[in-house]
Amino acid sequence: MTHDDDSAWDDDDLVDADDSDDEPTVPCPACGREMLEDCDHCAACGHWRDDDDASRSPRPAWVVATAVACLAIAVWWILLRP
Repeated sequence: MTHDDDSAWDDDDLVDADDSDDEPTVPCPACGREMLEDCDHCAACGHWRDDDDASRSPRPAWVVATAVACLAIAVWWILLRP
């Protein structure tokens, strides 16, 4: 069984790349070009989304204080052990 007849294929049957499930995009904060929302960096300029200072939230003071207190207790325990 040979398929020498290409008339079975119609150009309308082909799916356009632009018509396939459009993924949400957001503008890049550095260059303004559209980038996929799920991407970590812009394909056009290479800007990483994690580089934005606005997206970073500082650690709460109680987390830092607890970490320092635990470290101080561990050092004290190691140094004063018989």
